[in-house]
Amino acid sequence: MSTDTRSPIRATVPGVEHHFAHVNGTVLHYVSAGSGGSPVLLVHGFPESWWTFHELIPLLAANHRVFAVDLRGFGDSAIADDDFDSATAAEDLHQLIRHLDVGSVHVLGQDISGGAVYRLATANPGLVRTLIAVEMGLAGFGLEGFGDVAHGGSWHIGTLAAPGIPDLLFAGREREVLGEWAFPTMTTVPGSIGEEDLDEFVRVYSRQGGWRGAAGLYRSMLAEGDEFRTRAAVPLTMPMLAVGTSGGAFTAQTLAQISDGPLSAIEFDGVGHHVALEAPDRLAAAIGEFLDGVKR
Repeated sequence: MSTDTRSPIRATVPGVEHHFAHVNGTVLHYVSAGSGGSPVLLVHGFPESWWTFHELIPLLAANHRVFAVDLRGFGDSAIADDDFDSATAAEDLHQLIRHLDVGSVHVLGQDISGGAVYRLATANPGLVRTLIAVEMGLAGFGLEGFGDVAHGGSWHIGTLAAPGIPDLLFAGREREVLGEWAFPTMTTVPGSIGEEDLDEFVRVYSRQGGWRGAAGLYRSMLAEGDEFRTRAAVPLTMPMLAVGTSGGAFTAQTLAQISDGPLSAIEFDGVGHHVALEAPDRLAAAIGEFLDGVKR
C-alpha cells in the first residue's frame, strides 16, 4: 500500500492568491480573488477542499471579493485533532472572518459544512449577510437519514464517523476512494471532474491524518440534531438561497425550517451533488442574481 500518493505541486488558478491565517489555535489555508464588491466566503463540503470552487471563484470575483477556505483538517489547512467537530469549525470560520477584516460576509456552505455554517450564523448573525446553501442539510432536520443504509442512505457516513476507521480503510487508497467511488457516484455532468481535479483532491486527502476533518464533521452530524432543533427556536432572519440538484428540494426544505427571513430556492436539472464543479456558470449566475437582489 502506498504511503503517500500526493502530487508535490499545489493546484491554483490565475488571479487567486493563497494565504494562511493563524486563528483559533490552528492554521487555515484560504484563497482570495477580486478587489471590489461585497465579500463572499465559500465553504466546501466532502470530499472536497477550496479547489471545488476554482472555476466559480473567477466568475464571482468580477463583482465581489471572494474568499474560499480549507476547513481545519482539509486541503492545506492544519490537520485536525481527533476531537474536531462542527463547533470547532464554526469558531474557526468566525475567527477567519474577523481576520479578513472585511465586515459581514455572504456565506456559501456546501454539503457537510452545513453544521458549521449554521452554528456560525446562529452565534454571529451580524457577521453573516446572507446564507447560500448548496446541496446542504442539517442534523435534526432530516440529514441523519442519509446515513441510514437500510433506507437508501450511504455507507460512508457511518464509516467516516467511526473512530479510527477512515485511516484504516481510506489512508493510502485516496485515488481509489475518490476517483472510483466518491466523485463518480455523486456526479452527473460527464467530464466535470478531470484528472487535474482528482490529483488535487488526492494530494490533500493523502496527508497523514487527511481524513480527520471529514470524520469530525460526520461525527458531529450524527450527534447534533437535538441541539440544532433547539437553536431553530430562534429563526435566522438574513436572506437565504437554497441551491438543490440531486437532493431535490431537500436543501430548501431544510432552510425553511430555520429561517424567518427572505428565502429563495433554485434546482438545477442534470447536475449532481458537486455543483460548483459540474455547473459553475449556472451557479455563479444564480448567486449573482440572488446577491443583486439583496440590499448591501
